[in-house]
Amino acid sequence: MSDPAVPPESAAPAAAPSPAPPVVSILVISYNTRAMTLDCLRSIAAETTLPHEVIVVDNASPDGSAAAIAEAFPEVRLIASPENHGFAKGNNVAAEHARGKYILLLNPDTLVLDAAIDRLVAFAGRTPSAGIWGGRTLYPDGSLNAGSCNGMQTLWSIFCRTSGLAIALRSSERFNPENYGAWDRGTEREVGYVCGCFFLIERDFWNQLGGFDLTYVMYGEETDLCHRARALGARPRITPEATIVHYVGASSKRRSDKDALVLKSKVTLARRYLPRWQQGPALFLLRMWPLSRKLGGEVIAGITGNAAAAEAARRWGAVWAARRTWRDGFASRRHPVPGRPA
Repeated sequence: MSDPAVPPESAAPAAAPSPAPPVVSILVISYNTRAMTLDCLRSIAAETTLPHEVIVVDNASPDGSAAAIAEAFPEVRLIASPENHGFAKGNNVAAEHARGKYILLLNPDTLVLDAAIDRLVAFAGRTPSAGIWGGRTLYPDGSLNAGSCNGMQTLWSIFCRTSGLAIALRSSERFNPENYGAWDRGTEREVGYVCGCFFLIERDFWNQLGGFDLTYVMYGEETDLCHRARALGARPRITPEATIVHYVGASSKRRSDKDALVLKSKVTLARRYLPRWQQGPALFLLRMWPLSRKLGGEVIAGITGNAAAAEAARRWGAVWAARRTWRDGFASRRHPVPGRPA
């Protein structure tokens, strides 16, 4: 009599278990950062244990990024775009292919530390009412990069920034409100918005919001999305339990071009979200900010001979000279503001 525990030779082998569906879809938008992108993908693979998928949109990088990613990470969903979509549209394109419950936006110039993605998703599970979640970011030397989150722009915060109070009293949350003063991001708390370098959101909520507003060519996309999310009840939060390294600006243009784009986004956000009676003074302060920085740098450089002040004056002078390109913000408006007429 045969042993019933031993299957007959004719029995078909047991089917391999199907892979678990992804809990989180990790979106990486790459442009001309081949080595950093590969390091980022290695850190995801080494530090992430929950079921996940990685979707990379390469924005027509001239440095061979797409080919290198395809060779080193054949399991990654690679979308090699023939054109540079930029950050906002690149993430919108990637999100169309996402299957996870959550979407995580992760910059290519980052390194995942200590199971940061697992920890961030667990944090989201504990605080579902937040709607959007972020973590703590460090510079490569291990020092704090406070840019993982910020407070929302207000008329008061614009005054503090453009008058220099936010710099002179940078440790004060009252006078440096957008950066939360001296807060070291070492505690959990609600924040105005979460930086797009490490930004977690439920996929259904992302789709409800329509993803990023393509009004923003660069900078301001995540701030705008958090404004719209807040109008629907979200209260973004960050946790120090989830920590990454962020190199910052690896694919950005020269600094004065970046400053002009940041100002353009700030003008757009002020026109879109500040109360109407505040918009006039806010726009005046933002538009005059580069001139005040230019003149201040020239005065300091003239008195002290300080080279950094002279360079700052040159940089802000270039922004001021290009003011026609940014003074009115971005023109189009794809998303109506909830509760406010379009």
